[in-house]
This record gives sequence, structure tokens and C-alpha cells, in this order.
Amino acid sequence: MVKKILFSSLDFLLFSNLFIAICAVAQGLVTYYLLHVPPDKYILAIIFFGTLGLYNFSMLLSVPKDPANATLMRVRWIFSHHRLIISMLLISGLCLIPLGLLYLSIEGKLLMLFTGVLAISYNIPFLTLNGQKIGLKNIPLIKLFLVALIWSISCVLLPIVETEHNQLLNISTGETLLLVAMRFLFIAAITIPFDVRDLFQHKIIALKTIPALLGDKKAFLFSQFLLGGYLVLLILLQQTVNLEVILLTITIGLTGWLIYKSNPERNEYYYFLYLDGMMLLQYLLLVLLHLFF
Repeated sequence: MVKKILFSSLDFLLFSNLFIAICAVAQGLVTYYLLHVPPDKYILAIIFFGTLGLYNFSMLLSVPKDPANATLMRVRWIFSHHRLIISMLLISGLCLIPLGLLYLSIEGKLLMLFTGVLAISYNIPFLTLNGQKIGLKNIPLIKLFLVALIWSISCVLLPIVETEHNQLLNISTGETLLLVAMRFLFIAAITIPFDVRDLFQHKIIALKTIPALLGDKKAFLFSQFLLGGYLVLLILLQQTVNLEVILLTITIGLTGWLIYKSNPERNEYYYFLYLDGMMLLQYLLLVLLHLFF
């Protein structure tokens, strides 16, 4: 009975996209931590509801022919809780409107408008390719770039833009580029294993991703290469090897190990809890550093 309640709660947390929204907030907090400025609760709320809304919107658009018999547990759960997902999408939208209007600068509003249009265009078929209507994600090899870009803008560039607007810190262009590039590489690296897992489904809908081009093994190696790039940029940003660098290196090492151990046979908890959870772990370790040192 306890086990059933535990897994039901875990399914709700993961498959309703609440967990990924929490991870997005954690990544926003990592940005504030590295900038050494206090986090803006309104920006974090925008990141949370924006991520929650966009992920649930994406799932509602990806309706399989027979969701009740889908191979992925996440798909079956979502479409057995269809009204809940729609309610969470509406709540996210209703929260984002006043937050965006009242607490974002003009630059922040334009940035989030651009990100929102990009994220929605990712799924909505508005382009024509070979006589078929497609969304941005169906353009060959662009899926990984779009996902990493959207996360980098939301969790790094938006906090930086608003921090500068509020005159809390003057951030150089070089530092901004390093922070954005770091997050881009990290998100891209943990996205590739998901694409490897979904390679069969992607082939059915003719979605050309990095694993479809390189194959499983080379795609995993590419992920490790991206993580290595993240570490190089982190050292360049900090200009030293301090405790922050060591702790973030630990999370990158764990991420690399999880990617190495991932395969299409792994259950969905491995991907949505462990791999995505690395985004949350980064912030938790930085919090521990702040508490004890």
C-alpha cells in the first residue's frame, strides 16, 4: 500500500511536469548563485510556470493514436489524467500573464515573447516540408539546438537581463556568453539520451535527431564531449578551481556516468528522475556549500 502511494505520488510529480518545472527553477537559481546576486522570486515564478505550461502544452499536442496502449508509461499517465494536464496548462497561463506584465522589463517581455513563440513553434505544424505540415522540431537536427536554446534563454539570459535592468549587477558580454554557453552544453548533453531512447519513435515520424545521424554510441560520446565543454567554460568563468567548480564538476561527473549507463531499456524513472534530477542536484550542492563554508 505504501509502495503504491509512493509510486503514484512520484508519477504525479514526474509526469505532470511539476518536477521538470522545479528543475528549471533550480537552474535559474544556479545562475543567480554564480552571479552572486539575490534571486528574484518573480523571475523564478515565471520560469516555473513557463516550463510547466510549455511542457504540458507539448504533451497535449503529441497525441498518439491509442494513448491507452502507448509503450511509454508517461504517455499513458498523461492521457489518463487529461483534464488535470489541461487544468495545469490553464493555471500556468493565468499565472504567467500578470507575472510577465507586472514584473518584467520591456527587454524581459520581448525575450520571453521570443522564447514562447519559439517553444510553441517547436510543436505546432506551421511549415511545409515535402508536402507535409511540420513544426520546428521536425527540421533535421534542429531539435537538440532548440531545446538547449530555450532552456538557456529562460534560465540564464532572462535572470541576467532583469538583474541588469534592476541595476543589481553589471555583467560583461563575455561573462553572459559563458553562462549561456555553459547551460546550452549541459542541457544539450542530457537531452541526447532521451533522443536515443526515443529513436524508434522518431524514425516512425521521420524526426532526424543527433542519434539518428550518428547512431547510439557516437551520440553518447557526443554527450560526454558537451559535458567536457561545460567544464572548460566553467573554469574560464571562475578563473580558478574553487569549491563551486569542484561541486559542479561532481554533478557533471554523475551526469556523465548516468549518460554512460543509459540505454533504451531503462525505465522512465531513470530519465525523468535521475537524469533530469541532475539539474536540481547542481543547485542543492551549491546550497550545501553556502551553508557549511
